[in-house]
Amino acid sequence: MTTSFTPEQFLAAQKASVETLFGLTTKAFEGMEKLVELNLQVAKTSLSEAAETTYAAMSVKDAQELLALQAGLLQPAAEKAAAYSRHLYDILAGTGAEFTKTAESQMADSQKKVLALVDTAVKNAPAGTESAVALVKSAVAAANNAYESAHKAAKQAAEVAEANFAAVTATAVTATKAATPKAKRAA
Repeated sequence: MTTSFTPEQFLAAQKASVETLFGLTTKAFEGMEKLVELNLQVAKTSLSEAAETTYAAMSVKDAQELLALQAGLLQPAAEKAAAYSRHLYDILAGTGAEFTKTAESQMADSQKKVLALVDTAVKNAPAGTESAVALVKSAVAAANNAYESAHKAAKQAAEVAEANFAAVTATAVTATKAATPKAKRAA
């Protein structure tokens, strides 16, 4: 019941591992690049808006006008923060999805190889080892079922987290929209 890897198989497995590593590294850098680009864009916009707000604040004539200016800034600031959060989440989710896709592909490939190895071992098993072979097959099937269950649970948790994030963001923007007219009237 001995099966061994040939040097060619070992080399192919190592090559595939290196390709996967470099592919994941590239995806990680692409995600970081998007994150840096988003933050630079936000910084430029914030600087420009701060200058506009400063000039507007310096041109107010009384306290009531200043309060109205502040109230008018509340809603856009909340909407921008929510938009930033959505962009940030999209970048992180996209990068995570790429990692998940690669992990799923690697896991499926590994499962195929293990099953092929088990099948080869079963074919070459000596007479009288049927119970041991059945035990190995059962263990492989149980491991595959456990992986599938964990994978489904993780996907469901991610979907719930995404739905909760969207709901919290929408609620925050709605609350800010509702509070802005009240703040303007108070001013």
